[in-house]
Amino acid sequence: MIEIDKIDMFNWFRISKKTKAKLINFYLPLWGANIKISDCNEDLNWFQVQLTLNRWNKNIMGTHFGGSLYAMCDPFYMWILMENLGKDFIVWDKAATIHFKKPGTGTVTAEFEISKEIIENIRKEVIEKGKNDYFFSTVVKNEKGQVIAEVDKTVYVRYKKK
Repeated sequence: MIEIDKIDMFNWFRISKKTKAKLINFYLPLWGANIKISDCNEDLNWFQVQLTLNRWNKNIMGTHFGGSLYAMCDPFYMWILMENLGKDFIVWDKAATIHFKKPGTGTVTAEFEISKEIIENIRKEVIEKGKNDYFFSTVVKNEKGQVIAEVDKTVYVRYKKK
C-alpha cells in the first residue's frame, strides 16, 4: 500500500518546480480571492505574489479585504522551506500577525524570499537541535510602492529522525 504523504503528483508529470508554482494559481482559496503568483525563481526560494481588487475581495469601505491581504501572504515562507529542506523535515506555520498601514486599492504585491544560505543554516541547526521556530517578515505594497501592510510569520521546523 502506498502512503499518501509519499506521493507527489507533480513528479508524475515531470514538470519543473517553477511550473508547479504556477499551477498553484488554480488552488481555489487563492484563485477565488484573486491572488496569483506573478513570478518565482526555479529554486522556489523567491516568490512575487499579487492581489488585484475586485468586487469579490473588497471590504465594506471598497478597499482590499484584510483576510485576502493575509491570504496572499499565508503559505509562502512555509512552502519555501518545505521545497528546499525536503522530506526529512516537518514544516508548519505556527503564528502570524498582519499590521495594516493604509487602505489597499488596485493591485498589491508582496515578495517572499529565504536565501539559500539561510535555508542551509536552518537545515544544519534543525538537524543539530531537532526543531526550532523561525521568524520572517514581508511587506505588501500598492502600485505606487507604498507599504499598505506588514506581515510577520513564525514557521516551525522539525527534523524527522531516521
